[in-house]
Amino acid sequence: MTEFEAGRPLVLRNGTVLPMDGRRVLTETDVLVTGDKIAAIGPRLEVPEGTAEIDASGGIVMPGMIDTHRHMWQTAMRGYGADWTLTQYFVWYYLEYGKLFRPEDVHAGNTLAAIEALDAGVTTVVDWSHGLRTPDHADAAVDALQAVPGRYVLAYGNIQAPPAEWTTAPEFRDFVRRRITGDDMLGFQIAFDVTGDPSFPEKPAFEVARDLGVNVTTHAGVWGATSDEGIRLMYEHGFMTPGTVYVHAASLSADSYNRIAATGGSISVSTESEQSAGQGYPPTWAIRLHGIPVSLSMDTSVWWSGDLFSAMRTTLGADRAREHLEAQAKGETVTHAALRADQVVHWATRGGADAIGRDDLGVIEPGKKADIVLIKNDHSPVSFPLLNPFGHVVFQAQRGDVHTVLVNGRVVKHEHRLVGIDLAAARAQVDRTVEYLRGELGEEAWEKGMNPDIPTTKVLDNPYTYTDYRSDATHRR
Repeated sequence: MTEFEAGRPLVLRNGTVLPMDGRRVLTETDVLVTGDKIAAIGPRLEVPEGTAEIDASGGIVMPGMIDTHRHMWQTAMRGYGADWTLTQYFVWYYLEYGKLFRPEDVHAGNTLAAIEALDAGVTTVVDWSHGLRTPDHADAAVDALQAVPGRYVLAYGNIQAPPAEWTTAPEFRDFVRRRITGDDMLGFQIAFDVTGDPSFPEKPAFEVARDLGVNVTTHAGVWGATSDEGIRLMYEHGFMTPGTVYVHAASLSADSYNRIAATGGSISVSTESEQSAGQGYPPTWAIRLHGIPVSLSMDTSVWWSGDLFSAMRTTLGADRAREHLEAQAKGETVTHAALRADQVVHWATRGGADAIGRDDLGVIEPGKKADIVLIKNDHSPVSFPLLNPFGHVVFQAQRGDVHTVLVNGRVVKHEHRLVGIDLAAARAQVDRTVEYLRGELGEEAWEKGMNPDIPTTKVLDNPYTYTDYRSDATHRR
């Protein structure tokens, strides 16, 4: 594997570049990186002597992807809740066992989540960290993020206490003072939900966010949990701001979407989550009508995949399925798809950058941050022909096709292998967390949590069945 010394210029040669400044595609194009920024783009670039070169021919060069909502602390339990409903998730994490997580367990989950994000070409992740019961948990979360060479936004949350309680505690302010220092690689948000209680108990938390000058990210429009009432209360109290990120927003009314649009907020869509857990139908088909900016997210690896290829693919599929369904219900036929592949690639890159207020991310442009992904796999028959690059990213590529990843100009993955990452240490951390949690729950509760009861179903009577083939088959024997 090529060695990439710190500070050495680097050029990706002869790739198909998606600059994400519209639908432009640049073929046989080079991208030069110096320091932490993109220095130049163009064919056959002249580069400084000693520049490292990566052959991008046959591959796609695009901005690093940005996930605007991922519960990273839960990654140590990858796949455990594959058969959960949202109710079972709430019971397990919010009511029963989420409080068992120690600071070292949050550290383990965050470490693994940060590593798997880089492996999949996700260069920035909003850590929707609602397992921070104490400042020690919060310190552990940040320690993990700062030990892995990606870009992160800590969205501080605590599902075990009311937001008005933990946001106004002196230790929260102390944490912000100590750990949120303006580091370019670590942003900050406050994460909590608005229940719709007419007394608006979340008001003090919004006031803290306003006082600190930070944005709020909130699970809005989650069926049975957060509703239009929460949006109305936020609006009437003046807390809907351009920096607010509304996660899911899948069961809101047109009036709530109008409020979000009018106040400049954005929506983080987690399609795999919404399809499976039941927050509501993935909402891009509805929010497109209101012109609300969209970003994509993966929610949690306790259920779903941790890459944005899945997010792009499922989002485009869900949107088109609903478009066809709505048309066919009226006896009409969709002849031209409204949502296109380039738009969901935009949501996975520049849309995420816009949501977190970073105009220097999500684009391939001179002067912008060098967070770059090369999708290339010479050993895969799916890598060619490369006819429609946006369509290829959405429907053909996957994490195994991520050849090279740069974050802030640093190579963190090359030739399909992570660079400078101690995966064995991360595995050992996660093993200790799993062993601890399994021991705390006991084997019966552990197995029951992972394998919830299957509801009984009744087979409907079929009026077209004129014989009982099973009885008939038995009789013939």
